[in-house]
Amino acid sequence: MAEYVKLYEENPSEKILDKITKVLKNGGLVIYPTDTVYGLGCDINNNKALEKVARLRGIKLEKANFSFICHDLSNLSEYVAQIPANTFKILKRNLPGPYTFILPGNNNLPKVFKKKKTVGIRVPDNSIAKAIVEKLGNPIISTSIRDEDDLVEYTTDPELIFEKWQKHVDLVIDGGYGDNTASTVIDLTQNEPILVREGKGSIEI
Repeated sequence: MAEYVKLYEENPSEKILDKITKVLKNGGLVIYPTDTVYGLGCDINNNKALEKVARLRGIKLEKANFSFICHDLSNLSEYVAQIPANTFKILKRNLPGPYTFILPGNNNLPKVFKKKKTVGIRVPDNSIAKAIVEKLGNPIISTSIRDEDDLVEYTTDPELIFEKWQKHVDLVIDGGYGDNTASTVIDLTQNEPILVREGKGSIEI
């Protein structure tokens, strides 16, 4: 059964952040707020946890297109191949923000993603998500919490999310109501930016 904790974006509690980090390091799954919809995630370096997330989403891990939630752009060189200056300028101009940027991956990607040529990078404009990653010391995987309702694509109420997911995850973090629009996904691996999914955020980049 999952634990339910409340965090405030203005001043996330260090004690609760320690608890979240411990859960992640032990291979636990957490649901957390971002600047768009609530995300389901785990430590990118824990294969068993990654398998669990993939299973919950009903997909094979090696085929999963999970985003890496980063604290800032300093994580880039760890997982992303060298990118042109104009690509870096686009990232700097729009992050933190409600975007997922698809970038060329490098050889340091976690073992399970070695065959992938690209990686989705997110730096959300949400102090809770960023504080979790900073405390953990490396990115976390992110996949959106979808709703099975035909009319509502994403659940925004953390209490309802807890009700639905408490048997599947270890921790649900209530950071207030979430958004109901996912991030805008932009592919930056070609000569020109390609819009993959229009979501929250301007697409004029």
